[in-house]
Amino acid sequence: MNKIYVFSGLGVDKRVYDNIDFGTLDVEFIDWIEPLKNESLENYALRISEKITCDNPILIGLSFGGMLVAEISKIINVKKIILIASAKNKFELPFVFKLSGKLKLNQLLPYSILKSQNFILNWLFGIESNEERQLLKSILNDTNSMFLKWAINEIVNWKNEIYPENCFHIHGNQDRIIPIKNVKADFVVKNGGHFMTVNKAKDIKNIILNLIEK
Repeated sequence: MNKIYVFSGLGVDKRVYDNIDFGTLDVEFIDWIEPLKNESLENYALRISEKITCDNPILIGLSFGGMLVAEISKIINVKKIILIASAKNKFELPFVFKLSGKLKLNQLLPYSILKSQNFILNWLFGIESNEERQLLKSILNDTNSMFLKWAINEIVNWKNEIYPENCFHIHGNQDRIIPIKNVKADFVVKNGGHFMTVNKAKDIKNIILNLIEK
């Protein structure tokens, strides 16, 4: 059985996978590392790939973690990659992201807004319950502001044009951060948003298990 390495989303940790039962699969969650000053996502991927010690693994990436996985797959040999609520390359990101990067609008963004839970973030993430609001609040409180600033800059300036090989893309049809119209999804989760590893965990689990068993 292949080793599975799992990457979380922007600034968050493995708590977003708590509702997914991976069963007896050999899963290892990869923690974010601190980016270097002015580091590119490509170089960051090279450094964090050193945490992957098994040959020909399966990589799972959520949101920004999926973009990172796409970069890692250009560095090491992988059996397959599974992206969740993410983008395979820069063409699948919303136009407003790319415009923000070109005009450097992200540098004007008050990151205090992204660090505090509010109705806008709840709407963007598709939060459905008070429990989910509390989880998002806890995650935001624990997010490093400098990492957040770096990661958003890398997202809006992402240069990857390659469609990764052996890639399977899971996306929700209600995702408001990366709308499904932007991506070519292999599996569509009905009523799934950007927080669907939490509130659509059973659907995500079933898709992942089927992909692993193939």
